[in-house]
Amino acid sequence: MKNLFKFIFLLSIVSACQQKEFTLTKIEGRQIEVNDSISSNTSYDSILKPFRTHVENQLSEHLAYNVRNMKRTDGGLNSSIGNMMADAVMELANPVFNARTNENIDFVLLNFGGIRATMGQGAVTRRTAFEIMPFENEIVVLELSPKNIKEMLEYLKSEMIAHPVSGIEIQLNKSNEISEVKVQEQPLDTTKTYFVATSDYLKNGGDRMYFFEEALSEISLDYKIRNLFIDYFIKKDTINYTPDNRFIKSN
Repeated sequence: MKNLFKFIFLLSIVSACQQKEFTLTKIEGRQIEVNDSISSNTSYDSILKPFRTHVENQLSEHLAYNVRNMKRTDGGLNSSIGNMMADAVMELANPVFNARTNENIDFVLLNFGGIRATMGQGAVTRRTAFEIMPFENEIVVLELSPKNIKEMLEYLKSEMIAHPVSGIEIQLNKSNEISEVKVQEQPLDTTKTYFVATSDYLKNGGDRMYFFEEALSEISLDYKIRNLFIDYFIKKDTINYTPDNRFIKSN
């Protein structure tokens, strides 16, 4: 009898140690719509109200005045808002880059798809910066080889949309071929490298800008593009941009 109990005890241990296998047979879910029918929790509201008020006051702070409505489609191959964004990066990112490297940014290239809102005429606030740049992207400066610069120009020619640029002028002829390129008002030197400021998203080949992935060097400025725009608005006081001749096609 004693041996029988011992056998049963050992059998129970072995059974407990065996791994059980489970098979998924069904997945269920339901959608809970968040709407006005859901009542607010007054205790939570009272806790959050001071923080909500502070954030709202910060976002609504008047930083500058915008002279005219600006959108990414108000020009041909460049736009008022795109020009503003690229010029802002050039003006405020270059001192940071120069202080770290003793070099200067040659030009700026951002992306058309990164412009997420229009800028209406009137007050410019911190909320404006969050609307046109809701992402956490930061500025990086990449050193591009002559080969990569050529690939970049071919990309811009084939895209034929208003990607924001600053510090570079590109002119296409009637056949959509590049007829002239200037960097910092000087003819493009096809034998030298150039320092290009862009976003960390584009650096990794975003929007098919794969030429950035082959950069010879990379410097991150630890400067969010949205924060740069806020600093730019504060510095400028008045924003006044229109499409210009930085990227055009000859008639």
